[in-house]
Amino acid sequence: MAIPIAVLDCDLLLYGRGHRTLDRFDIDTVSDEFLLTTFGFPREFICYLVEMLGETLSRPTQRSRAISPEVQILAALGFYTSGSFQTRMGDAIGISQASMSRCVTNVTKALAEKAAEFIGFSRDEASQQQAREEFYRVAGIPSVMGVVDCVHIAIKAPNAEDLSYVNRKGFHSINCQLVCDPRGLLLSAETHWPGGLLDTAVFQQSSLKRLFEEQDSHDGWLLGDSKYLLKKWLMTPLQYPETPAEYRYNMAHTATHEIIDRTVRAMQTRFRCLDGSKGYLQYSPEKCSHIILACCVLHNVSLQTGLDAWTFERTENPEQSEEGCEPMESMDSEAFRIRQELIRNHFS
Repeated sequence: MAIPIAVLDCDLLLYGRGHRTLDRFDIDTVSDEFLLTTFGFPREFICYLVEMLGETLSRPTQRSRAISPEVQILAALGFYTSGSFQTRMGDAIGISQASMSRCVTNVTKALAEKAAEFIGFSRDEASQQQAREEFYRVAGIPSVMGVVDCVHIAIKAPNAEDLSYVNRKGFHSINCQLVCDPRGLLLSAETHWPGGLLDTAVFQQSSLKRLFEEQDSHDGWLLGDSKYLLKKWLMTPLQYPETPAEYRYNMAHTATHEIIDRTVRAMQTRFRCLDGSKGYLQYSPEKCSHIILACCVLHNVSLQTGLDAWTFERTENPEQSEEGCEPMESMDSEAFRIRQELIRNHFS
């Protein structure tokens, strides 16, 4: 099927008097396959985004012309899922690469503003109970509310003097702390930490820790790997298991915690701008943080509208820290008692 092509001049920007739009691309004229292969999402999902973000992306300015919300969203999805401003993609929707960049900026901001609406721990007891049951079916650990881990997203060097974004592997990155439920739905996404911060430091300063520490009681716990500090509400594996029950607990912990790794792999496969295969994110750390958060929002929106989290899962592991285990002296004695009771009651 022929696709209408009309490349706009870079000066024809996004908004205009009277909300006139440059509708050079008509989504109804292309096939479902074209939308999925070019922009990474099916037609129904794209239309849902247009409905959700359309008003925000149509805000009037003093510019003389405008690009429609539909085209702005397609441009942003094209970048998120391919990791580059490809000329052929701009040609397909009738805009220049410069205009694509502006579209990505606008859509990223609009999605990031929706983060609190789509990312968070459910307050609905029925949903919480369902999540605990689904986690339990994975490997037999009860009362799990979520699994947490950090992942590094590569970015360009902010400047020659700033070493705070250089991680332990020697490249510049944003260190993102994520929590997900058994379906891969993100419950927390902190996407702004400099890559030079260790996971333990991110955790200590995170809003996640503050949220749980401020609660008087907990209906369960998160699962974190050996980089994390054992807490009454955060169960970690044993550094030196000795009994069969302790080995069984560690194996169950690994199997359950793998869900966050699968989620990250699926996100980086769907959103190629996050996986480094097309190069580092070529923006300031602040804008990179917003792009990552926008992808997290899209991930959750896609799950909540019926798409499968694991459809795009890849096999290799994401870039994660290689920090050591927590020292014994840092352990919370009450948390240690709770973990031992958990092992005794469920893995003996």
